[in-house]
Amino acid sequence: MSGNRTFTMIKPDAVEAGHIGAILDKITAAGFKIVAMKYTQLSRRDAQEFYAIHKERPFFGELVDFMTRGPIVAAVLEKDNAVEDFRTLIGATNPAEAAEGTIRKLYARSIGENAVHGSDSDENAAIESAFHFSGREVF
Repeated sequence: MSGNRTFTMIKPDAVEAGHIGAILDKITAAGFKIVAMKYTQLSRRDAQEFYAIHKERPFFGELVDFMTRGPIVAAVLEKDNAVEDFRTLIGATNPAEAAEGTIRKLYARSIGENAVHGSDSDENAAIESAFHFSGREVF
């Protein structure tokens, strides 16, 4: 059975471009409830830990640089079938391949600067949410 929570980050490119409000509007219009949210900035160590799964990949350094270059909005979202529905809402990682009307099609600049992160499984949603939020911050 699919869980009812997922994790997202509005990434530095979308924050810099002023898309926070528009992205949050798309999220809530799609039926997601925001149960935790913060405007913050990842330290280099935090970004390296969060993206440790990509540590051996050639793009790891660029990813860490990108994710630490400015503030992000981290959020925990709630809805039935949250992970799958949110991944549909955000669209393909490459905005050129993303479906019309998806967040990445509308707001991403490139495959590297793709506006938002969305958890890829219920397990990772729980891990990523706990990375950014203490239990008392999630409602």
